[in-house]
Amino acid sequence: MTQKNFNQPLKTVDSALFEAIGREHRREEEGLELIASENYVSQAVMEAQGSVLTNKYAEGYPGKRYYGGCQFVDQVESLAIERVCKIFGAEAANVQPHSGSQANMAAYLALMSAGDKFMGMSLSEGGHLTHGSPANFSGKLFQVISYGLHPETHRLDYDYVRTMALKERPKVLVAGASAYPRIIDFKTLGEIAQEAGAHFVVDMAHIAGLVAAGLHPSPIPYATYTTSTTHKTLRGPRGGLILCTQERLKAVNSQIFPGIQGGPLMHVIAAKAVAFGEALQPEFKEYQKQVLVNAKALAEELMALGFKLVTDGTENHLMLVDLTQTGDGSVSGKDAEAWLDLAGITVNKNTIPQEKRSPFVTSGVRIGTPALTTRGFGASDMKLIARWMDQALKTKGDEAALKKIASEVRELCLKHPLYPHS
Repeated sequence: MTQKNFNQPLKTVDSALFEAIGREHRREEEGLELIASENYVSQAVMEAQGSVLTNKYAEGYPGKRYYGGCQFVDQVESLAIERVCKIFGAEAANVQPHSGSQANMAAYLALMSAGDKFMGMSLSEGGHLTHGSPANFSGKLFQVISYGLHPETHRLDYDYVRTMALKERPKVLVAGASAYPRIIDFKTLGEIAQEAGAHFVVDMAHIAGLVAAGLHPSPIPYATYTTSTTHKTLRGPRGGLILCTQERLKAVNSQIFPGIQGGPLMHVIAAKAVAFGEALQPEFKEYQKQVLVNAKALAEELMALGFKLVTDGTENHLMLVDLTQTGDGSVSGKDAEAWLDLAGITVNKNTIPQEKRSPFVTSGVRIGTPALTTRGFGASDMKLIARWMDQALKTKGDEAALKKIASEVRELCLKHPLYPHS
Protein backbone atom coordinates (compact mmCIF):
# COMPACT_ATOMS: atom_id res chain seq x y z
CA MET A 1 0.00 0.00 0.00
CA THR A 2 1.33 3.44 -0.88
CA GLN A 3 1.38 6.30 1.62
CA LYS A 4 -1.22 7.97 -0.58
CA ASN A 5 -3.68 5.14 0.11
CA PHE A 6 -2.82 4.70 3.81
CA ASN A 7 -5.82 6.59 5.15
CA GLN A 8 -8.24 5.77 2.37
CA PRO A 9 -11.36 3.62 3.02
CA LEU A 10 -11.46 -0.03 1.98
CA LYS A 11 -13.98 0.71 -0.74
CA THR A 12 -11.42 2.91 -2.47
CA VAL A 13 -8.32 0.82 -1.85
CA ASP A 14 -9.65 -2.71 -2.50
CA SER A 15 -12.99 -2.79 -4.24
CA ALA A 16 -12.95 -6.57 -4.82
CA LEU A 17 -12.63 -7.28 -1.10
CA PHE A 18 -15.10 -4.53 -0.20
CA GLU A 19 -17.69 -6.08 -2.51
CA ALA A 20 -17.14 -9.58 -1.09
CA ILE A 21 -17.71 -8.26 2.42
CA GLY A 22 -20.82 -6.47 1.20
CA ARG A 23 -22.20 -9.70 -0.24
CA GLU A 24 -21.64 -11.45 3.07
CA HIS A 25 -23.37 -8.57 4.85
CA ARG A 26 -26.40 -8.99 2.61
CA ARG A 27 -26.39 -12.76 3.12
CA GLU A 28 -26.48 -12.28 6.89
CA GLU A 29 -29.19 -9.61 6.70
CA GLU A 30 -31.44 -11.49 4.29
CA GLY A 31 -31.12 -15.09 5.53
CA LEU A 32 -31.93 -17.17 8.58
CA GLU A 33 -28.80 -18.23 10.49
CA LEU A 34 -29.51 -21.53 12.22
CA ILE A 35 -25.97 -22.87 12.66
CA ALA A 36 -25.78 -23.60 16.38
CA SER A 37 -22.18 -22.42 16.72
CA GLU A 38 -22.77 -19.02 15.12
CA ASN A 39 -24.05 -15.75 16.48
CA TYR A 40 -23.94 -12.03 15.76
CA VAL A 41 -21.74 -9.61 17.70
CA SER A 42 -22.73 -6.08 18.67
CA GLN A 43 -21.53 -2.94 16.93
CA ALA A 44 -19.40 -2.24 20.03
CA VAL A 45 -17.64 -5.61 19.74
CA MET A 46 -16.87 -4.96 16.07
CA GLU A 47 -15.64 -1.47 16.86
CA ALA A 48 -13.19 -2.80 19.45
CA GLN A 49 -11.98 -5.56 17.12
CA GLY A 50 -11.40 -3.05 14.31
CA SER A 51 -9.48 -0.64 16.57
CA VAL A 52 -5.83 0.51 16.63
CA LEU A 53 -5.11 -2.33 19.07
CA THR A 54 -4.55 -4.50 16.01
CA ASN A 55 -1.19 -2.69 15.67
CA LYS A 56 0.24 -3.72 19.05
CA TYR A 57 2.57 -6.61 19.84
CA ALA A 58 2.24 -7.66 23.48
CA GLU A 59 3.93 -11.01 24.08
CA GLY A 60 3.57 -12.03 27.70
CA TYR A 61 0.89 -11.08 30.22
CA PRO A 62 -0.24 -7.83 31.89
CA GLY A 63 2.68 -6.36 33.83
CA LYS A 64 5.08 -8.94 32.38
CA ARG A 65 5.49 -8.14 28.68
CA TYR A 66 8.42 -8.66 26.36
CA TYR A 67 7.67 -5.43 24.46
CA GLY A 68 7.48 -1.81 25.49
CA GLY A 69 4.45 0.41 25.11
CA CYS A 70 2.02 -2.09 26.64
CA GLN A 71 0.59 0.06 29.45
CA PHE A 72 -2.75 0.53 27.73
CA VAL A 73 -3.18 -2.96 26.31
CA ASP A 74 -2.44 -4.20 29.84
CA GLN A 75 -5.54 -2.30 30.94
CA VAL A 76 -7.56 -3.91 28.13
CA GLU A 77 -6.48 -7.46 28.96
CA SER A 78 -6.93 -6.92 32.70
CA LEU A 79 -10.50 -5.73 32.07
CA ALA A 80 -11.25 -8.87 30.02
CA ILE A 81 -9.83 -11.13 32.77
CA GLU A 82 -11.69 -9.34 35.55
CA ARG A 83 -15.00 -9.46 33.70
CA VAL A 84 -14.86 -13.11 32.60
CA CYS A 85 -13.93 -14.22 36.12
CA LYS A 86 -16.91 -12.31 37.47
CA ILE A 87 -19.25 -13.85 34.90
CA PHE A 88 -18.35 -17.44 35.76
CA GLY A 89 -17.26 -17.13 39.38
CA ALA A 90 -13.73 -18.24 38.53
CA GLU A 91 -10.55 -17.33 40.39
CA ALA A 92 -8.35 -16.85 37.32
CA ALA A 93 -8.49 -16.72 33.54
CA ASN A 94 -6.39 -16.66 30.40
CA VAL A 95 -8.12 -14.70 27.63
CA GLN A 96 -5.36 -15.01 25.03
CA PRO A 97 -6.28 -18.25 23.18
CA HIS A 98 -6.91 -17.48 19.51
CA SER A 99 -9.57 -20.23 19.44
CA GLY A 100 -11.31 -22.85 21.54
CA SER A 101 -9.05 -25.47 19.99
CA GLN A 102 -5.95 -23.69 21.24
CA ALA A 103 -7.52 -23.27 24.66
CA ASN A 104 -8.03 -27.04 24.75
CA MET A 105 -4.50 -27.72 23.57
CA ALA A 106 -3.05 -25.54 26.32
CA ALA A 107 -5.20 -27.19 28.99
CA TYR A 108 -4.14 -30.67 27.82
CA LEU A 109 -0.45 -29.76 27.68
CA ALA A 110 -0.64 -28.29 31.18
CA LEU A 111 -1.81 -31.68 32.46
CA MET A 112 -0.37 -34.29 30.09
CA SER A 113 2.71 -35.23 28.11
CA ALA A 114 2.67 -36.69 24.61
CA GLY A 115 1.56 -40.31 24.73
CA ASP A 116 -0.54 -39.93 27.88
CA LYS A 117 -4.07 -41.30 27.92
CA PHE A 118 -7.24 -39.24 28.04
CA MET A 119 -10.95 -39.85 27.58
CA GLY A 120 -13.13 -37.65 25.41
CA MET A 121 -16.50 -37.71 23.69
CA SER A 122 -16.48 -39.23 20.20
CA LEU A 123 -16.82 -36.68 17.39
CA SER A 124 -19.38 -38.83 15.57
CA GLU A 125 -21.59 -38.92 18.67
CA GLY A 126 -21.54 -35.23 19.46
CA GLY A 127 -18.03 -34.44 20.68
CA HIS A 128 -15.46 -32.10 19.12
CA LEU A 129 -12.36 -32.59 16.99
CA THR A 130 -10.18 -31.64 19.96
CA HIS A 131 -11.75 -34.32 22.16
CA GLY A 132 -9.65 -37.02 20.53
CA SER A 133 -10.33 -37.20 16.80
CA PRO A 134 -7.47 -39.04 15.04
CA ALA A 135 -7.37 -36.23 12.47
CA ASN A 136 -6.71 -33.65 15.19
CA PHE A 137 -3.67 -32.85 17.37
CA SER A 138 -5.55 -34.38 20.31
CA GLY A 139 -5.70 -37.76 18.62
CA LYS A 140 -2.16 -37.53 17.29
CA LEU A 141 -0.38 -36.43 20.48
CA PHE A 142 -2.27 -38.50 23.03
CA GLN A 143 -3.69 -41.97 23.52
CA VAL A 144 -7.45 -41.50 23.27
CA ILE A 145 -10.25 -43.51 24.81
CA SER A 146 -13.54 -42.34 23.29
CA TYR A 147 -16.91 -42.51 24.97
CA GLY A 148 -20.26 -41.96 23.30
CA LEU A 149 -23.97 -42.10 23.98
CA HIS A 150 -26.36 -44.79 25.14
CA PRO A 151 -27.29 -46.72 21.95
CA GLU A 152 -31.02 -46.45 22.63
CA THR A 153 -31.56 -43.10 24.38
CA HIS A 154 -28.67 -41.29 22.64
CA ARG A 155 -27.94 -39.56 25.93
CA LEU A 156 -24.70 -39.56 27.88
CA ASP A 157 -24.33 -42.87 29.68
CA TYR A 158 -22.62 -41.89 32.94
CA ASP A 159 -22.40 -45.48 34.15
CA TYR A 160 -20.52 -46.44 30.98
CA VAL A 161 -18.18 -43.46 31.33
CA ARG A 162 -17.47 -44.46 34.93
CA THR A 163 -16.79 -48.08 33.98
CA MET A 164 -14.41 -47.04 31.19
CA ALA A 165 -12.63 -44.44 33.32
CA LEU A 166 -12.03 -46.91 36.16
CA LYS A 167 -10.79 -49.49 33.69
CA GLU A 168 -8.55 -47.23 31.60
CA ARG A 169 -7.39 -44.80 34.32
CA PRO A 170 -6.84 -41.83 31.95
CA LYS A 171 -4.78 -38.88 33.06
CA VAL A 172 -7.55 -36.50 31.91
CA LEU A 173 -11.31 -36.86 31.41
CA VAL A 174 -12.72 -34.32 28.94
CA ALA A 175 -16.38 -33.30 28.95
CA GLY A 176 -18.35 -31.05 26.63
CA ALA A 177 -19.91 -31.41 23.20
CA SER A 178 -20.57 -29.70 19.90
CA ALA A 179 -23.81 -31.48 19.01
CA TYR A 180 -25.48 -32.69 22.21
CA PRO A 181 -28.95 -31.27 22.92
CA ARG A 182 -29.22 -32.20 26.59
CA ILE A 183 -27.97 -30.92 29.95
CA ILE A 184 -24.52 -32.26 30.86
CA ASP A 185 -24.09 -33.39 34.48
CA PHE A 186 -20.67 -31.92 35.27
CA LYS A 187 -20.91 -32.84 38.94
CA THR A 188 -21.24 -36.54 38.14
CA LEU A 189 -18.50 -36.44 35.50
CA GLY A 190 -16.23 -34.60 37.93
CA GLU A 191 -16.84 -37.29 40.53
CA ILE A 192 -16.02 -39.98 37.94
CA ALA A 193 -12.75 -38.23 37.11
CA GLN A 194 -11.89 -38.05 40.79
CA GLU A 195 -12.68 -41.75 41.29
CA ALA A 196 -10.41 -42.62 38.36
CA GLY A 197 -7.58 -40.39 39.56
CA ALA A 198 -7.94 -38.15 36.49
CA HIS A 199 -7.96 -34.41 36.00
CA PHE A 200 -11.27 -33.06 34.73
CA VAL A 201 -11.28 -30.67 31.74
CA VAL A 202 -14.55 -29.18 30.54
CA ASP A 203 -15.00 -27.62 27.11
CA MET A 204 -18.15 -25.54 27.53
CA ALA A 205 -17.81 -23.70 24.22
CA HIS A 206 -21.37 -24.29 23.07
CA ILE A 207 -23.16 -23.62 26.33
CA ALA A 208 -20.98 -20.88 27.84
CA GLY A 209 -23.69 -18.24 27.46
CA LEU A 210 -26.26 -20.48 29.14
CA VAL A 211 -23.80 -21.18 31.98
CA ALA A 212 -23.10 -17.44 32.31
CA ALA A 213 -26.82 -16.79 32.70
CA GLY A 214 -27.29 -19.56 35.27
CA LEU A 215 -29.44 -21.60 32.87
CA HIS A 216 -27.10 -24.60 32.64
CA PRO A 217 -25.08 -26.19 35.49
CA SER A 218 -21.60 -24.69 35.77
CA PRO A 219 -18.49 -26.85 35.47
CA ILE A 220 -16.30 -24.37 37.40
CA PRO A 221 -16.59 -26.03 40.84
CA TYR A 222 -15.56 -29.43 39.45
CA ALA A 223 -13.07 -28.85 36.62
CA THR A 224 -9.30 -28.50 36.80
CA TYR A 225 -9.58 -26.34 33.67
CA THR A 226 -12.68 -25.02 31.94
CA THR A 227 -12.25 -23.89 28.34
CA SER A 228 -14.58 -22.11 25.97
CA THR A 229 -14.87 -20.20 22.78
CA THR A 230 -15.99 -16.59 23.14
CA HIS A 231 -18.49 -16.66 20.27
CA LYS A 232 -21.45 -19.08 20.05
CA THR A 233 -23.90 -18.48 22.92
CA LEU A 234 -21.46 -16.10 24.67
CA ARG A 235 -21.95 -13.75 21.70
CA GLY A 236 -18.44 -12.34 21.50
CA PRO A 237 -15.70 -12.29 18.87
CA ARG A 238 -14.17 -15.48 17.55
CA GLY A 239 -11.62 -16.64 20.12
CA GLY A 240 -11.07 -18.74 23.22
CA LEU A 241 -10.56 -18.58 26.99
CA ILE A 242 -9.46 -20.75 29.90
CA LEU A 243 -10.78 -20.61 33.49
CA CYS A 244 -9.14 -22.16 36.54
CA THR A 245 -7.96 -21.60 40.09
CA GLN A 246 -5.15 -19.16 40.80
CA GLU A 247 -2.96 -22.12 41.67
CA ARG A 248 -3.44 -23.67 38.22
CA LEU A 249 -3.01 -20.48 36.21
CA LYS A 250 0.77 -20.40 35.84
CA ALA A 251 0.91 -23.87 34.27
CA VAL A 252 -1.65 -23.08 31.58
CA ASN A 253 -0.35 -19.55 30.96
CA SER A 254 3.04 -20.97 30.01
CA GLN A 255 1.39 -23.37 27.57
CA ILE A 256 -0.40 -20.52 25.75
CA PHE A 257 2.71 -18.32 25.74
CA PRO A 258 5.41 -19.23 24.92
CA GLY A 259 4.06 -22.77 24.43
CA ILE A 260 1.71 -22.64 21.44
CA GLN A 261 1.14 -18.94 20.67
CA GLY A 262 3.22 -15.83 20.21
CA GLY A 263 1.79 -12.35 20.44
CA PRO A 264 -1.82 -12.17 21.63
CA LEU A 265 -4.41 -10.54 19.38
CA MET A 266 -5.03 -7.45 21.50
CA HIS A 267 -7.81 -6.15 19.25
CA VAL A 268 -9.67 -9.45 19.72
CA ILE A 269 -9.03 -9.42 23.48
CA ALA A 270 -10.54 -5.93 23.55
CA ALA A 271 -13.60 -7.26 21.72
CA LYS A 272 -13.78 -10.11 24.24
CA ALA A 273 -13.75 -7.54 27.06
CA VAL A 274 -16.69 -5.74 25.45
CA ALA A 275 -18.66 -8.99 25.08
CA PHE A 276 -17.90 -9.98 28.68
CA GLY A 277 -19.19 -6.59 29.80
CA GLU A 278 -22.37 -7.20 27.83
CA ALA A 279 -22.76 -10.64 29.42
CA LEU A 280 -22.73 -9.04 32.87
CA GLN A 281 -25.84 -6.99 32.07
CA PRO A 282 -29.31 -8.16 33.19
CA GLU A 283 -30.61 -8.25 29.61
CA PHE A 284 -28.07 -10.94 28.74
CA LYS A 285 -29.89 -13.41 31.00
CA GLU A 286 -33.18 -12.50 29.35
CA TYR A 287 -31.59 -13.11 25.98
CA GLN A 288 -30.40 -16.57 27.04
CA LYS A 289 -33.86 -17.41 28.39
CA GLN A 290 -35.31 -16.54 24.98
CA VAL A 291 -32.68 -18.72 23.27
CA LEU A 292 -34.08 -21.67 25.24
CA VAL A 293 -37.72 -20.72 24.59
CA ASN A 294 -37.00 -20.45 20.88
CA ALA A 295 -35.12 -23.75 20.77
CA LYS A 296 -37.99 -25.55 22.48
CA ALA A 297 -40.56 -23.97 20.15
CA LEU A 298 -38.53 -24.87 17.05
CA ALA A 299 -37.97 -28.43 18.24
CA GLU A 300 -41.63 -28.98 19.07
CA GLU A 301 -42.82 -27.66 15.71
CA LEU A 302 -40.27 -29.72 13.78
CA MET A 303 -41.37 -32.88 15.61
CA ALA A 304 -45.03 -32.03 14.98
CA LEU A 305 -44.17 -31.85 11.27
CA GLY A 306 -42.61 -35.31 11.34
CA PHE A 307 -38.94 -34.53 11.88
CA LYS A 308 -37.06 -36.99 14.06
CA LEU A 309 -34.82 -35.22 16.58
CA VAL A 310 -32.01 -37.03 18.37
CA THR A 311 -33.18 -37.51 22.01
CA ASP A 312 -36.63 -36.29 20.89
CA GLY A 313 -36.06 -32.68 21.79
CA THR A 314 -33.62 -30.27 23.39
CA GLU A 315 -32.70 -28.77 26.76
CA ASN A 316 -30.27 -26.19 25.42
CA HIS A 317 -29.78 -24.00 22.35
CA LEU A 318 -29.47 -26.73 19.72
CA MET A 319 -31.11 -29.77 18.22
CA LEU A 320 -29.96 -32.52 15.89
CA VAL A 321 -32.25 -33.77 13.11
CA ASP A 322 -31.98 -37.47 12.25
CA LEU A 323 -32.81 -37.51 8.55
CA THR A 324 -32.78 -41.31 8.34
CA GLN A 325 -36.03 -41.27 10.33
CA THR A 326 -37.49 -38.13 8.76
CA GLY A 327 -39.70 -38.42 5.68
CA ASP A 328 -38.70 -41.38 3.55
CA GLY A 329 -35.17 -41.36 5.02
CA SER A 330 -33.46 -40.74 1.67
CA VAL A 331 -32.33 -37.16 2.26
CA SER A 332 -28.71 -36.79 3.43
CA GLY A 333 -27.31 -34.04 5.58
CA LYS A 334 -25.42 -32.73 2.56
CA ASP A 335 -28.66 -32.54 0.55
CA ALA A 336 -30.55 -30.83 3.37
CA GLU A 337 -27.84 -28.24 3.92
CA ALA A 338 -27.70 -27.38 0.20
CA TRP A 339 -31.47 -27.19 -0.28
CA LEU A 340 -32.04 -25.13 2.84
CA ASP A 341 -29.28 -22.76 1.78
CA LEU A 342 -31.11 -22.13 -1.49
CA ALA A 343 -34.17 -21.34 0.62
CA GLY A 344 -32.23 -18.74 2.62
CA ILE A 345 -31.88 -20.95 5.70
CA THR A 346 -28.34 -21.79 6.85
CA VAL A 347 -27.69 -25.01 8.78
CA ASN A 348 -24.78 -27.44 8.86
CA LYS A 349 -24.76 -31.11 7.96
CA ASN A 350 -23.82 -33.20 10.98
CA THR A 351 -23.20 -36.79 11.93
CA ILE A 352 -25.78 -38.56 14.11
CA PRO A 353 -25.27 -41.38 16.64
CA GLN A 354 -24.39 -44.64 14.86
CA GLU A 355 -23.71 -42.68 11.68
CA LYS A 356 -23.58 -44.78 8.49
CA ARG A 357 -22.61 -42.08 5.97
CA SER A 358 -19.28 -40.28 5.59
CA PRO A 359 -18.60 -37.00 7.49
CA PHE A 360 -18.79 -35.22 4.12
CA VAL A 361 -22.34 -36.46 3.55
CA THR A 362 -23.83 -37.32 6.99
CA SER A 363 -27.34 -38.30 8.00
CA GLY A 364 -28.25 -35.25 10.04
CA VAL A 365 -28.32 -31.49 10.34
CA ARG A 366 -27.53 -29.42 13.43
CA ILE A 367 -29.75 -26.44 14.20
CA GLY A 368 -29.50 -23.73 16.86
CA THR A 369 -31.31 -20.56 17.94
CA PRO A 370 -28.66 -18.15 19.38
CA ALA A 371 -28.23 -16.04 16.22
CA LEU A 372 -31.91 -15.60 15.41
CA THR A 373 -32.66 -14.79 19.03
CA THR A 374 -30.04 -12.03 18.87
CA ARG A 375 -32.00 -10.55 15.96
CA GLY A 376 -35.21 -10.50 17.99
CA PHE A 377 -37.00 -13.53 16.55
CA GLY A 378 -39.49 -15.17 18.90
CA ALA A 379 -41.29 -18.48 19.38
CA SER A 380 -43.97 -17.76 16.75
CA ASP A 381 -41.21 -17.10 14.21
CA MET A 382 -39.66 -20.45 15.07
CA LYS A 383 -42.86 -22.24 14.12
CA LEU A 384 -42.93 -20.48 10.76
CA ILE A 385 -39.27 -21.32 10.17
CA ALA A 386 -39.94 -24.98 10.94
CA ARG A 387 -42.67 -25.01 8.30
CA TRP A 388 -40.34 -23.44 5.75
CA MET A 389 -37.73 -26.10 6.52
CA ASP A 390 -40.32 -28.80 6.00
CA GLN A 391 -41.40 -27.29 2.68
CA ALA A 392 -37.79 -26.91 1.54
CA LEU A 393 -36.86 -30.54 2.15
CA LYS A 394 -40.03 -31.73 0.45
CA THR A 395 -39.04 -29.89 -2.75
CA LYS A 396 -36.21 -32.46 -3.20
CA GLY A 397 -34.03 -29.66 -4.50
CA ASP A 398 -36.47 -27.97 -6.88
CA GLU A 399 -34.79 -24.59 -7.37
CA ALA A 400 -37.91 -22.64 -8.32
CA ALA A 401 -39.75 -23.80 -5.21
CA LEU A 402 -36.71 -23.09 -3.02
CA LYS A 403 -36.35 -19.57 -4.44
CA LYS A 404 -40.00 -18.89 -3.59
CA ILE A 405 -39.32 -19.87 0.04
CA ALA A 406 -36.17 -17.71 0.00
CA SER A 407 -38.20 -14.65 -0.98
CA GLU A 408 -40.55 -15.23 1.96
CA VAL A 409 -37.54 -15.73 4.25
CA ARG A 410 -36.03 -12.47 3.05
CA GLU A 411 -39.26 -10.60 3.73
CA LEU A 412 -39.28 -11.82 7.33
CA CYS A 413 -35.57 -11.08 7.83
CA LEU A 414 -35.94 -7.49 6.67
CA LYS A 415 -38.36 -6.97 9.57
CA HIS A 416 -35.47 -7.80 11.91
CA PRO A 417 -32.55 -5.72 10.60
CA LEU A 418 -29.21 -6.83 11.98
CA TYR A 419 -26.87 -3.88 11.38
CA PRO A 420 -29.23 -1.22 10.01
CA HIS A 421 -26.64 1.56 9.98
CA SER A 422 -23.80 -0.40 8.35
